[in-house]
Amino acid sequence: MPISASTWQKSSYCAQGNSCVHVGADPAGAVLLTESGDPSGTVLSTPAPAFHALLRTLKSTENSHG
Repeated sequence: MPISASTWQKSSYCAQGNSCVHVGADPAGAVLLTESGDPSGTVLSTPAPAFHALLRTLKSTENSHG
């Protein structure tokens, strides 16, 4: 279920502070990314399948080096 752009989520792996990426979704289902230090600043938008492919690649790379 997509979240609204005004409802940003941060990874539970992120420590306290302003060095994280927040993730949200727009009404059309695109994934939105913004910096936690300035969530009202620049917002990047990408199609959900592209974001999921990025996450799969990152997880695969992490597992191959871990």
